[in-house]
Amino acid sequence: MRTSYSLALSCLLALAHNNVLAAPSPSAAPLPAPITLTRRSRTQRNATELTAWLKKQKDLLETKYGGSSQRKRASGFNLLTNQNADSSYYGSIAVGTPAISYDVILDTGSSDLWLAASDGVSTNSDGIPTFDSSASTTFTDLNTTFSISYGSGSARGTLGKDVVQFAGFEVADQTFGVVTQVSSDLLSSPVSGLMGLGFESIAASGATPFWQALADSSGTLDSPLMAFQLTRFVDATNANALEPGGTFTLGAVNTTLFTGDIDYQSIPSGQEGYWIQELADLTVNGNSVTLDSGSGAYAAIDTGTTLVGGPEDAISALYAQIPGSAALSGSTGYYTYPCSTTVNVTMKFGSSSIAWPISNADFLLQQISSSQCVGAFFSLDTTGTSAPPWIVGDTFLKNVYSVFRASPAAVGFAALSETALAMNGKTGAVPSPTVGAVAATISGTTANAGTDRSSSANGALAITGASAAALWAGALLAGLVGGAFML
Repeated sequence: MRTSYSLALSCLLALAHNNVLAAPSPSAAPLPAPITLTRRSRTQRNATELTAWLKKQKDLLETKYGGSSQRKRASGFNLLTNQNADSSYYGSIAVGTPAISYDVILDTGSSDLWLAASDGVSTNSDGIPTFDSSASTTFTDLNTTFSISYGSGSARGTLGKDVVQFAGFEVADQTFGVVTQVSSDLLSSPVSGLMGLGFESIAASGATPFWQALADSSGTLDSPLMAFQLTRFVDATNANALEPGGTFTLGAVNTTLFTGDIDYQSIPSGQEGYWIQELADLTVNGNSVTLDSGSGAYAAIDTGTTLVGGPEDAISALYAQIPGSAALSGSTGYYTYPCSTTVNVTMKFGSSSIAWPISNADFLLQQISSSQCVGAFFSLDTTGTSAPPWIVGDTFLKNVYSVFRASPAAVGFAALSETALAMNGKTGAVPSPTVGAVAATISGTTANAGTDRSSSANGALAITGASAAALWAGALLAGLVGGAFML
């Protein structure tokens, strides 16, 4: 009987060792010897080859002698940690001068960066490293209040700007929240804050997100995108609370972690805020679930959310295809079903012909009795908010390699490689937050100082009504969702 989440993953680093040849030892001067020079035959190139060769020679010289060639592009990565059996995934950033590292949840469902402050959060948050603005010589207080609400809680404080490093890149004056008040369930050790990876248009701070500042800076990234590979430990019985969580890549994709092509589907026109996809098809055990069309089927692809939430009619129709399922008593929005039933769910997005499968292990959220389990799809009402009807979180994203592309704006999915799949359930040491080398540095943008900033209908995924906050609260009180997040 599965009684708790267990998880584990192994992110393996391949260490490259350069061969070093010893310098030759001094010896007696050799006698002069003639060297015969031979003229090499001329390489014959067609017009296309010649054009490419000439351009290469020009580019090489411009680079060598400081000509007008483009700035060197780059990409970087960040190893993730899987927290509490796939409940959340976090990476590390470094902030300030001198740079100090912090663990932060990486959330594509919001757009603000914030850290718990040393003068407000530490007394109620044991084991959470906090940011001390007075310890950084480059920190600037923007004299602006800041607040943001999520499905799992809220955070309040003030805005400041400082040097921020992440995944091998640096933004010299990144605006972020210095948070003095945090809901009790929003952070758990060793996580110190959150990095929003959505678009600027939904940033409560009004600041350009770290990733978008890099994408908007011409020539900085190899490609204007970021990608996730997430590990699965929900079905591992020998896992610890923290396990290797996969890989985040910025500016490129990691071809060792997926196979085949990346299936990109454009973000609907005018919807660049959340990473929106239209849910075109949903099946359970081969049976289709009736869905709304157009904006009624919009879904936010959200790494900061543990499960998958959607409209009540669609969720109830999904469980109607599972014999023996029923609404979970005392917890509105969740459903139970017989644990002995294998549930195969697929999701199709946009105009794609690919139906992406969700593992039965991911659909099974929690066993609550000898025979009954709770499913990972739940109903929520986003009416009256800026959030779309569907929130597609890690229950789905663990099953694909996901790519978030800024220009042209799109979300892409690809099948996980054997290398990636081998990390699921494989326990190991978790990555430590470190301060690494920086491949490129740019200047960020600053929100207007002296203006209060808070989340609203245009902010993070703040669900009200039959809200995710209420749903998660009920589930947590019932002991069903150990630390699950709706961000």
